[in-house]
Amino acid sequence: MAKGFTEQDAALLDELGVEARSKETSSLSAREKRLIAGFSEIQKFVDVNSRHPGRGENKDIFERLLAVRLDRILNCDECLKVLTPLDRSNLLSGRGGTEDELPDDLDDDELLAELGLNPEKADITKLRHVRSSAEKRAAEEVASRTKCKDFDQFRPLFEKVQLEVSAGIRETRKCERKAEIAPRRFFIVGGLKAYVAEMGPVFTQQYGDKDARLRVIFDNGTESNMLRRSLQRALHKDPAGRRISDPSQRALFGSRAEENDQVTGTIYVLQSKSDHPEIAKRRELIHKIGVTGGDVEKRISAAPQEPTFLLADVEIVAKYRLYNIKRSKLERLIHRLLDSVRLKIEIKDRFGNTVTPREWFCVPLHVIDEVVQKIKDGTIIQYSYDAKSASLMKVAATA
Repeated sequence: MAKGFTEQDAALLDELGVEARSKETSSLSAREKRLIAGFSEIQKFVDVNSRHPGRGENKDIFERLLAVRLDRILNCDECLKVLTPLDRSNLLSGRGGTEDELPDDLDDDELLAELGLNPEKADITKLRHVRSSAEKRAAEEVASRTKCKDFDQFRPLFEKVQLEVSAGIRETRKCERKAEIAPRRFFIVGGLKAYVAEMGPVFTQQYGDKDARLRVIFDNGTESNMLRRSLQRALHKDPAGRRISDPSQRALFGSRAEENDQVTGTIYVLQSKSDHPEIAKRRELIHKIGVTGGDVEKRISAAPQEPTFLLADVEIVAKYRLYNIKRSKLERLIHRLLDSVRLKIEIKDRFGNTVTPREWFCVPLHVIDEVVQKIKDGTIIQYSYDAKSASLMKVAATA
């Protein structure tokens, strides 16, 4: 077969936005640039999702169209000639990332039907198969995400904010106003935590609204250079979209409250006076760590009758007053950290039922104090408890 375009190749290139003619000069034509731009969209998708686009029914229409475009490129020698030198994602070396092939001669209606859509009857008053402006903006916002090369400097911020949300220091709520979108604030959008790292100068759009360009970092290691209004729109469209509140500027722990502080409870640490053999031989090491919203002394007054206190008198060895924090979340955080040294003991209650208390831990008192201090300064996420050395150990940073 003589080299050159067949009628089928010409139709394919026309669909891909390239006129079927030989290059007359060594420079790229405008139509070839459009082909390269279309291929760039596929590469951006791979950058963000770390996989080739697919055509499964669970995929959105934009991804499925990218998959069809890639399939067509792989079957076009002229397209491969233009695009292979630009293939930084190794997309053109084979078909591994695409799913079952579609016939090459499908028209628009047949193609969309194969993709699971029901094309309407032709109507010359309607533009068919053209994305709305909103759909295009949504696709551009997703496609514009790129790998964040300096993500290591943002990773600790995401870890700390997760700790603060878990402890109740921060809360999540609907983002109601564009003014809430500002530098150094966190949001949840599309199932990801997003951090506004930078905001450029405010400018006026052609339709009169104020806007600004943002650098937004996502906790999956990607970033986007998006408009503030685009982020606001994404938050409003996402039913689970939220703003993560700023942390309380008041004390987390302390000995006295400041003006307007709300006392929300007390962490208490107890030692047992039980004569149970397992307790007696390790009395100085075994501690109960609990949280109460009331008076600690009153809470423990009936200890000898309560299985949670090992049916014995107890001694208070430490107390930490809490302000402006959800005590139940903080208690779960501490218990989860020390779960590996949770005391495993069964006792009989006064009715003869077997009970397994859950708030006793084989951990030295000085470690409990260190845990509290690291929660206070926000670094506890960097540590785990090592039972062999009876100390907090810094966790190796993940790549």
